[in-house]
Amino acid sequence: MEADLYPAVKAFLEAKGYDVKAEVRGCDVVATRGDEPPLIVELKLTFSLALLLQGVDRLAMTDRVYLAVARPRRRRGQRASVYRRDVRDLCRRLGLGLMTVAPGAVEVILDPIPTRPRRRRRRLTRLLREHRRRAGDPNRGGVTKTPIVTAYRQEALRCALLMERDGLTSLKALRETGVVPNASRILQRDVYGWFRRLERATYGLTDRAREDLARYTAAGALLSPAR
Repeated sequence: MEADLYPAVKAFLEAKGYDVKAEVRGCDVVATRGDEPPLIVELKLTFSLALLLQGVDRLAMTDRVYLAVARPRRRRGQRASVYRRDVRDLCRRLGLGLMTVAPGAVEVILDPIPTRPRRRRRRLTRLLREHRRRAGDPNRGGVTKTPIVTAYRQEALRCALLMERDGLTSLKALRETGVVPNASRILQRDVYGWFRRLERATYGLTDRAREDLARYTAAGALLSPAR
């Protein structure tokens, strides 16, 4: 599974001083370091057109995009091996980096070389905002068919936790905690079906909220606000 590649990539980037988080606005891995542009890594078990298209799409947000695949057992004999010169040349022309991943080891085959300005400021802003707001790294890069713990979901979980643990039910009381500044919008929109309106500006939890709260807490969804 692609998710099996994530721990090695995360450790590799953290050793270089990056703050690494998984599944940020559709990107498998997003790493930031100081004021540098973000670094994005897309994970796949093998090199494919789908991976290449993902990488090209991510170039709209940053020039630092790597395609990471599981390290093949043989360097030759595979149609789309990342060790083939034509594959490397194609990625170089597109401005994409390449790396292979084995248990506990990452090999950088090609660093990305920017070809021309192409960043879309709005997408970049959203990517960095989500990375900054998300507390910890509650996801595993490369997962599929699994709900992603976004910063918004974490904030909704904090609201639910405050309501269950401290018995807070009014919007005023939730806002006064300072834990979730946009509590009003979260409860009123009720994206996840967790909150039910009892009366004006007063809400309760649904059964689904209690089930999801227990599940996400057990999974380490990191409910404390990002620092």
